[in-house]
Amino acid sequence: MSIAATFEIQYLQYLDPEGKQVRDDLPAFAEDTEHMVELYKLMVSTRVFDAKSVALQRTGKLGTYASCLGHEAAHVGIGSAMAAEDVLAPSYREYGAQLYRGVQPREVYTYWGGDERGNDYQNEPARHDFPWSVPIATQCLHAAGSALAFKIREEKRVAVCTIGDGGSSKGDFYGAINIAGAQKLPLVAVIVNNQWAISVPRHIQTGAETLAQKGIAAGIPTIQVDGNDIIAVRKAMGDALERARNGEGPSVIEAVTYRLGDHTTADDARRYRGEDEVKDAWTKDPVVRLRAWLEAKGVWNEEKEEAWKAECDEWMDNEVNAYLENKAQPTSAIFDYTFAEMPEDLARQREQAIELDRQ
Repeated sequence: MSIAATFEIQYLQYLDPEGKQVRDDLPAFAEDTEHMVELYKLMVSTRVFDAKSVALQRTGKLGTYASCLGHEAAHVGIGSAMAAEDVLAPSYREYGAQLYRGVQPREVYTYWGGDERGNDYQNEPARHDFPWSVPIATQCLHAAGSALAFKIREEKRVAVCTIGDGGSSKGDFYGAINIAGAQKLPLVAVIVNNQWAISVPRHIQTGAETLAQKGIAAGIPTIQVDGNDIIAVRKAMGDALERARNGEGPSVIEAVTYRLGDHTTADDARRYRGEDEVKDAWTKDPVVRLRAWLEAKGVWNEEKEEAWKAECDEWMDNEVNAYLENKAQPTSAIFDYTFAEMPEDLARQREQAIELDRQ
């Protein structure tokens, strides 16, 4: 028999788990050590923010929260590669990308505290990004729709969506990349493969050898990168964004990382994950990896580390206080944002809610 098609998936890595370079051809942005220090500082900030978020939940000041521990390189790499005019459609733990684009920790806290006003981002460019998406993979369709609009309007903008390893097996993801491939849309779909879809391990979720190859079926260029290596993530993102912006169509990127914490604060990963597996994952810590590389370059040290963590702690305290000072919305607010013309029965219920708030 003749061969109908063949394909291969390339793997990209610049820094090994010890923070040593494995390639000499660093991209231009990585040659700028000041810029890399700023990316590292955001990774540290994201980790401090994450720890504070878990602490708030454990003390009853926050609802269920989805930790991003271990994802810092993947998420900051995504956000830092994007242009201001691009659009991000996240799932529910891409805080590093969102913080880079101007989302404030107080807004994250507000959302996970049960107040949808947290989705009303105040800073640019986050103001035109999508809100958090807890339904799995639906944000991929939102991104594909945005990409279609950009193409119709002939705007040099790119829609970026993020999805987990388990979510990449959902029909919403396949539908999004299928239309993107067929219509050559400016879409970059990033599969953040953290090995676990809640309690379901990667090997049970799909029979695909890589998750990147799922883009092949849609006719989309794909690549797998070390998701704990921010240089690799940023490089792959930059290339994909440039292609999309130039009218060359979508890309699928698989960033291989690990979820170091629980799926959410409502989960206990010890029930389904072995201790040795988690210990091994910590040896590939993305924050430690980049710090080692920066220290070898002579641009970072323990004194700078401690000073920056102190700044982060002060920042987080201010953000937490701002969140805790939020006044709750009146009960009547639940009626205000659904109908342009409110039905009579709901209007009566709204009046009853106003009366209850007065009591």
